[in-house]
Amino acid sequence: MSDTYCDQLEQDTWFLKNDYRLSAQLVEKLVLQLNRIHPNVLSDKEAQKFRDVKVPTKTRLADLLSTLKEKGEEACHEFYRALHIHAEQLYISLPSRKRQRDATEPNGTNIHPDPRERFVLNERGPMFFIICFSVVAGLALYYYSNEEDKAIGDAKKILGFTAIGLSRRAKAMLISYAEDQSKNQ
Repeated sequence: MSDTYCDQLEQDTWFLKNDYRLSAQLVEKLVLQLNRIHPNVLSDKEAQKFRDVKVPTKTRLADLLSTLKEKGEEACHEFYRALHIHAEQLYISLPSRKRQRDATEPNGTNIHPDPRERFVLNERGPMFFIICFSVVAGLALYYYSNEEDKAIGDAKKILGFTAIGLSRRAKAMLISYAEDQSKNQ
């Protein structure tokens, strides 16, 4: 790790200014951490300046980052520590952290994937899942409605009981379907 914290902050500044996760509340927490826990990093007067809600968050953040770079290595280090404490996911996704992880991995293998990638099933989103599930459920209902088997007839009656936790329209549809099937038998 030959980069100093000030160099890393210089590399991460653009990312931090443009990341949506760095909200006004998070900037507030970082300023309070740097002022109260480490008063040598930010004085009370500087903290008040960076906590002024009349100034846009991006402007306050840009001023905070430039002030920390001017104050030196210890201030930059404490900023990274505060960011790690209050926004670990943001801290992990910083370009300097990703570069350090990539540099330490053998043969370019990614042994620590981005945590957000673990939970992504596909890029299509939840509506795609709901549509696919609806199509499969519809096909299953169609298949079962064409069968005249006794066991499947019992399964149709159970559909009336599954409507308990569903919305009003779904309840009405499933109950009427179960009633129609019991009349046909």
